[in-house]
Amino acid sequence: MNDPEELKQAITRLRSEKAALQVQSRLLDNFVNFARSSVKERVLTRLLQKTLEISAELTAADKGSLFLLNAAGAVTDGILTRVDPTPEQRSRIIGQVFDKGLAGWVRQNHKLGLIVDTRNDDRWVNLPNQPYTVGSALAVPILKGEELLGIITLLHEQPEHFNQDAANLMQITAAQIGNALENARLYSKLDESYRSLEKAKMKIEAYSKALDNEMEKGKKIQRDFLPRHIPQIPGWEIAIYFHPARQVSGDFHDAFILPENLLGLVIADVCDKGVGSALFMALFRSLIRVFSGKISLQGLSVPGTTKTEPNSQGDYFYEALNAISLTNDYIAGEHGEEGMFATMFFGVLDPQTGKMAYVNGGHEPVFIVNQFGVKKSLKSTGPVVGMMPGMEFNVQQVRIDPGDILIGYTDGVTEAMSPKEKLFGKKRFLTLLEKPAPTASELIEHIKHELFNHIDNAPQFDDITMLALHREND
Repeated sequence: MNDPEELKQAITRLRSEKAALQVQSRLLDNFVNFARSSVKERVLTRLLQKTLEISAELTAADKGSLFLLNAAGAVTDGILTRVDPTPEQRSRIIGQVFDKGLAGWVRQNHKLGLIVDTRNDDRWVNLPNQPYTVGSALAVPILKGEELLGIITLLHEQPEHFNQDAANLMQITAAQIGNALENARLYSKLDESYRSLEKAKMKIEAYSKALDNEMEKGKKIQRDFLPRHIPQIPGWEIAIYFHPARQVSGDFHDAFILPENLLGLVIADVCDKGVGSALFMALFRSLIRVFSGKISLQGLSVPGTTKTEPNSQGDYFYEALNAISLTNDYIAGEHGEEGMFATMFFGVLDPQTGKMAYVNGGHEPVFIVNQFGVKKSLKSTGPVVGMMPGMEFNVQQVRIDPGDILIGYTDGVTEAMSPKEKLFGKKRFLTLLEKPAPTASELIEHIKHELFNHIDNAPQFDDITMLALHREND
């Protein structure tokens, strides 16, 4: 290469390429720093500002502007020469420079635009009330392949400040700027998506907290309506275990003294979960107590029965069980649209004789066990309670002898899941009854021990309830 002119051009080209690489390096460094920064300013906006600063520094420009464009050529973001224009001024300026000005020419032609002297080039538009003088201008397209990503416009107050060397330098530099801006644009999209996810996460957390509060309210309702004190009857032992699920459910149990020194025992499971089931649990429990105490509501009757007052304990013994039919008709008649019902075992015990009359409304079998295992299974004697009005519930009778234990449970026991999602099961439950403990509390403790060994740390979504009644030996 002996030609001085060729040598000069080669040196100029190398300088331009070196400058372009330096620009790329600086922009990438700034991009990384912006991305790592804890300042919540948009990375893309900060990189636009830095890009304009570096471009002005390379060309010794007085001022400049930088616009990002979408695929349709519309301006999506930008840095203006004017300081802090109003939104109205900003929109008007962008419209004018892209309509008739140099930036508009570059957008249309995808070529670099060099104005050596603005007085002699109709591509330059003097804006109204422009606070500065422009003698020469250079507008450079930022391209990514065929796509126009943006336009940098550099200004100087003196004519002929920008020449072909400056144009060539910016032409090479623009390719590096394009890479940096494309990375920043992609990062900004990811950042916006991340921020959207963060906002969504905050909303979900707030909603989750509200649900937790509602569940706590439901659980409190459930706890408040469970018996605080278990009746103490000479010669009898009552043991109850209740373990609420993570979700609010509808299990309930009750033990209460009825007129004529009889004992009422209830174990039930209201369908569904949530606060609604807890509220209906409270309603079912209250109705059973009210109706079994011979308090009736106007307009309700029991199929096949009369409303005469009982004349003896024997009459009342069965009359109390009319509470099941009355409760069924009230729930089905007044709240039928909600579709809420309960499986329920209600027994009325005469502690003096051990005789128990009962209704099992679609509930799990209740068992009577003794030292030899399961003595009797008290299976369903009618449908679930509250599904349809006018249903019939058959009353059955059984005797609990000295040493016998009556044990009832809800399906949360047999359907308890292990970490491997295996059910505890009815078969395993019945196996535990084959060798019953000597007391009601010991029997429940034995079942609990086996049950929670099975559950381990697996989450449970249904309440676990057990009720046991032991007649002590004379």
